[in-house]
Amino acid sequence: MMGNVASDMFEKVLLATGGEAASDRATDHAIELAAHHDATLHVLYVVDSDVYDAYSGDEYVDGREGPEHGLEEVGEEAIAAVSERAAGHGVDVESHIKHGQPPETIVEFAREAGVDLVVLGTRRRPDEYRSLLGSVTDRVLRLAEMPVTVVKTPVEP
Repeated sequence: MMGNVASDMFEKVLLATGGEAASDRATDHAIELAAHHDATLHVLYVVDSDVYDAYSGDEYVDGREGPEHGLEEVGEEAIAAVSERAAGHGVDVESHIKHGQPPETIVEFAREAGVDLVVLGTRRRPDEYRSLLGSVTDRVLRLAEMPVTVVKTPVEP
């Protein structure tokens, strides 16, 4: 009986990715968890509104040329890469691109989608004492009510 409880522990896993190398270990972990629990993997990329709000927009005649569009393309590529890796493990993926402040947007999405677990990656340099302090990951940990797994990726100095 306990075996059934454990196998149904996670039905929806959320991987919030920024598309950087730090997400690689987190991606692998999220895919493995989703495969093990036969869960749906939601992959979320947040277009950081602070980045594109910093531009006045005057220099872009066509909205498709602005920084917002470029960030969306990065997100689409990151999600496609995760989806391809997940397909190799038989994991169903739902892709999402949202706009806003990354920590708040990740937690709000997780709530609305009813995810059971959020998986985040973070870079950690050997000489840093508190690599999470002030980061998106740290803020998500403070805001989220649901379980959050942080997967660290060492960075060479």
